[in-house]
Amino acid sequence: MPARPEPPRRRMPREQRTRQLLDVAWALVGEEGTDALSLGRLAEAAGVTKPVAYDHFVTRNGLLAALYQDYDQRQTAVFEERIGNAKAQLKDRAHAIAGGYIDCVLSQGSEIQGILAALAGSPELLAVKRRYQQAFVAKCAGWLGDFATAGNVPEAGYWAMLGAAESLSEAVAAGLVEQAVAEAELERVIVSIIKRGR
Repeated sequence: MPARPEPPRRRMPREQRTRQLLDVAWALVGEEGTDALSLGRLAEAAGVTKPVAYDHFVTRNGLLAALYQDYDQRQTAVFEERIGNAKAQLKDRAHAIAGGYIDCVLSQGSEIQGILAALAGSPELLAVKRRYQQAFVAKCAGWLGDFATAGNVPEAGYWAMLGAAESLSEAVAAGLVEQAVAEAELERVIVSIIKRGR
């Protein structure tokens, strides 16, 4: 009996292919580390040709920046959900921000730290990270600004919150500080900055 011919492969829509490649890339980073990640290795693991991977990300730094951006989008979704579920009170919103930030960093574990280290100093990361930071500062101003004791919080205060969130998250991920302790401390920092105002 003759072998049945294989049906022709359907081309995956670009957005769906990008999602597939990012998922495979996250798995590779988790299993093999960031240093092992290349567009060629990604193509092999995803079962596509190298030109497909290059078409989506152009360079290794482009891939790493796309992974960081993917992480940022998921982090934003977590924040939106937690803030939506929090009571419209300063302590509750501060708690939602503190827990959400640290949980997001821990959900990616060493993978996101490896990506940040691999992209250190690259223009791709700088652009993506700067957009994320500015968006976070703006969102915090929207979520917390109405609670400012003095009626207004200087933008530097929101940047200080971000710095504390990043440092405490890194400390938790490195096992230097317990998660509950870090979340409580970050919540106190946020409340203190908002209550201080100008």
